[in-house]
Amino acid sequence: MASDEGGGFEFGGINHLALVCRDMARTVDFYTNVLGMPLVKTIELPAGMGQHFFFDCGGGDCLAFFWFPETPDGVPGISAPASRPDTGDLTSAVGSMNHVAFAVPPERIEEYRDRLVAAGIDCTEVANHDDSEWGISDDLHPGVFVRSVYFFVPDGILLEFACWNRRLGPSDVGHEPAGATRTPVTTGAPVTTGS
Repeated sequence: MASDEGGGFEFGGINHLALVCRDMARTVDFYTNVLGMPLVKTIELPAGMGQHFFFDCGGGDCLAFFWFPETPDGVPGISAPASRPDTGDLTSAVGSMNHVAFAVPPERIEEYRDRLVAAGIDCTEVANHDDSEWGISDDLHPGVFVRSVYFFVPDGILLEFACWNRRLGPSDVGHEPAGATRTPVTTGAPVTTGS
């Protein structure tokens, strides 16, 4: 559903999300053969800079990967979470990509988890996210707004299969946004702010 409320921009979803991989051949194998995402565009970057490949992840959206010959390794807990939400700390650094959630049909989420397990992928049980104190219920009930399965894939990327369980409404927006609680650590990268 497109929206132009607020800033006057009309959005139609995510065109693509670009991540970085260590091995493009392994990445192509995983996303096409394990997850079944068709490879739809390949780009060889100029001057030997690397590659940029796009996978169709449904709904007209793409998941893309860069491969750079001399890229540094990611740092768990900084560039991505060190753990799945069911086994440890889910935090990652400001500006990092914490995880990617793919929409799946609600009636197939348990089947999809079983398929991941059969493919040798260590994943969570199906989580029932609700508004309780810990945000998770053992049982599927009318207050569960989304169900999901989390799993790590090559390069330490945390993925999620997620399905909405009910329509969201005005009562789902009831928290004030938190402000900064500590002084940011600078890395020498330029910081831009609105004026």
